[in-house]
Amino acid sequence: MNSLVRLCLALLLSGLTALAFASDEQDPWEEYNRAIFAFNDAADTYVLKPVARGYHAITPGPVRQGVNNMFSNILEVPKVFNDLLQGKFSQAGKDSGRFVINSTLGVVGLFDVAKHMGMPRTDSEDFGQTLGRWGVPDGPYLVLPIFGPRTLRDAAATPVDWVTDPKTYIGHTQTSYEIKVLELVDARARLLALEQDIGADKYTLFRDIYLQRRDYLVKDGEVEDSFGSDVDDLDSFDDF
Repeated sequence: MNSLVRLCLALLLSGLTALAFASDEQDPWEEYNRAIFAFNDAADTYVLKPVARGYHAITPGPVRQGVNNMFSNILEVPKVFNDLLQGKFSQAGKDSGRFVINSTLGVVGLFDVAKHMGMPRTDSEDFGQTLGRWGVPDGPYLVLPIFGPRTLRDAAATPVDWVTDPKTYIGHTQTSYEIKVLELVDARARLLALEQDIGADKYTLFRDIYLQRRDYLVKDGEVEDSFGSDVDDLDSFDDF
């Protein structure tokens, strides 16, 4: 079954890639991508960033950390799903243990109790990484409105990520929206400290960070991550 899925996805993405460009360039849609990036950057500058600064200013540090812990704990669920698909059964057991411990002893994930029990948080796992481990090529780089940077492979994997995210199944519409906004604002607030020393061409910098970080995650660190550990914060904020 896995072989059939891999074959179908590989054929789909290779076909789309062939239609998109005939060369080996990673960014054949750069003109379009830059336009969408400019839109996202403006939305960030005039809407999300001011809100994130306000959230950071009025919310105590321990509360912000608790919110971040809660969202990270929820993401252990799709992480375990992708661990299993990639054959990482030992890691799936550890990530499952983290989720159970933090959801109970950690009060629905507000406190990272598992970390103090010798179970540190592992790198993120999503369906785009799973496809990469199965041999599906990246495809061209793509910037989506609001959702931000992707590769064609990651964009195709996004619906599966939604399905495996427990937040998708919150029945109350207003509560669902409020949680999504809080998650986005919290992630953006944590990136405020990373904005120093950004050069004039933000588009190129963000593209290179995204592509190198995705390659690092797909290969489980078997490549050099030249941007360092600070880029871990980008895992939860791809939108801008």
